[in-house]
Amino acid sequence: MSDRPLQEPTLLLLTALADEPRHGYGLIQEIDAISHGRVRMRTGTLYGALDRLLQQGLIQVQREEVVDGRARKVYALAADGRSTLAAEAARLRSVVEEAERRLAGRRASAVRPKGALA
Repeated sequence: MSDRPLQEPTLLLLTALADEPRHGYGLIQEIDAISHGRVRMRTGTLYGALDRLLQQGLIQVQREEVVDGRARKVYALAADGRSTLAAEAARLRSVVEEAERRLAGRRASAVRPKGALA
């Protein structure tokens, strides 16, 4: 894994696959749910990202099936994808904790009367 933060589409895709394997349309729906409708991944973007994640070894094709005469791949999180997602979650948690700590400190100083010593 790189030390760089994950881009949002990658983070959302890995998160969508963290609990169970999904096919493309299922991933689009899950990303919509995870982001509360804020991110609507288009089909072209999705499959480009899936190809990249497959090449990086972060996801794998769990199985291929035929539904209504059409081939469909079901994707699953690979071991490297799970560790990458866990590392990114820890990084984000650390940033959020620091932001909250600083905001709490700012609120505390904001309620002090003018001229009061810190």
